[in-house]
Amino acid sequence: MSNLFSFSGRIRRTEYAVTQIVISFVIGILFFVFGVSLFAGESAAVGMLIFFSVAMLLLSWISLASGAKRCHDRGNSGFFQLIPFYGLWMLFGDGDHGTNRYGADPKGRISQAELFKATAPTQASFNETPIG
Repeated sequence: MSNLFSFSGRIRRTEYAVTQIVISFVIGILFFVFGVSLFAGESAAVGMLIFFSVAMLLLSWISLASGAKRCHDRGNSGFFQLIPFYGLWMLFGDGDHGTNRYGADPKGRISQAELFKATAPTQASFNETPIG
């Protein structure tokens, strides 16, 4: 996995999906433990509330960072993840082929423009061929 806390770069759909699933699972456990702590007494509930708040901040940061990197893979700004239901598009839509302004393709593919640049003859090769 790439850096969980960074907002730069690109990630694949699989990494985005796994990150979101793990975050959802951890949040579910936190809610369960917080609910149980409410029956344990006031001091346990206050301590759990502080822990819960810090954990939710951390998990939100990780979720936003992975969403921004997935938006980058699609060639969009990280703010696109704030659009309602855009998360489904990030989950099921394919990323840009080749390098875009946010970095190299995480799948290692190259775009047709990059392929053409790599295989096109250069001006120097035209000057080197003798004309009969």
